[in-house]
Amino acid sequence: MDRATRLPDHLVEDALAFENGDRTPVEPKHASTVVLMRDGSDGPGSLEVYLLRRHVDMAFAAGMCVFPGGGVDPRDFDQDIGWAGPTGAEWAALTGVDEPLARALVCAAVRETFEESGVLLAGPSPVDVVADTTAEDWEADRVALESRAVSFTDFLSRRGLVLRTDLLRLWGSWVTPVFEPRRYDTQFFLAQLPEGQVTRDVSTESDRVLWSPVRDAIRMVDAGDMLMLPPTYCTCAELFGYADTGSALDAAADRDLTPVRPAAVRDGDGVYLSIPEPLVALGRDVAEKVRG
Repeated sequence: MDRATRLPDHLVEDALAFENGDRTPVEPKHASTVVLMRDGSDGPGSLEVYLLRRHVDMAFAAGMCVFPGGGVDPRDFDQDIGWAGPTGAEWAALTGVDEPLARALVCAAVRETFEESGVLLAGPSPVDVVADTTAEDWEADRVALESRAVSFTDFLSRRGLVLRTDLLRLWGSWVTPVFEPRRYDTQFFLAQLPEGQVTRDVSTESDRVLWSPVRDAIRMVDAGDMLMLPPTYCTCAELFGYADTGSALDAAADRDLTPVRPAAVRDGDGVYLSIPEPLVALGRDVAEKVRG
């Protein structure tokens, strides 16, 4: 956990300046990320999640392994988009924002997942889901979405599809610390990989993708073999106790959805991000189990 929370030396001075009120932080941009999951095979820690390693020259989270996701686009606010599942009002109650923004956060979650993994959480009816998105015409649509040549609404409408928002579960949210030049207020959603669909290495923002059991991801971060931001690491730790996607999705209903807002604090020989104590304790417990 220390590798995920201790600040590098070059950030310490800036971080403390913001925390002391000497500098004014930028406003965070709304964003969504989706933890794509598939069943593990052998108990705790075997649940598999889909990760992308961001290019080292990216302006935000360079070289870090992340879940698919990104910022809310103005076109995500389109009220005419095909919709199935919980209403905008229900999502607003969960996310703590107004209904138009809540709908946009859900749209961004589904859109970004398709753009960055080729997985589409949509179907021709409220009870069906697309079975395959690997053909050339699907890839052409994905590229058009990624380049903003077509809107998500038009893409779904032309294919006769509706968003399957019932396939998402809200897991929580994290707000980027004040000392970062690019800040995000990010909603974390869970989703099971739809039957028949496969992930593809298609994102222009990553140089590697992988499916990893959460225990292996945690082990690699703790060993220094993988870079991961605290929200991603903590989410992996929270999912350690679930071996199948169904139990993880069910657990989302009982989550404390209070946003996590890490701050820089000096502690002993370094400066760390302040993470809620239950998450710190969980991280230590899971790391010990992984080592064992």
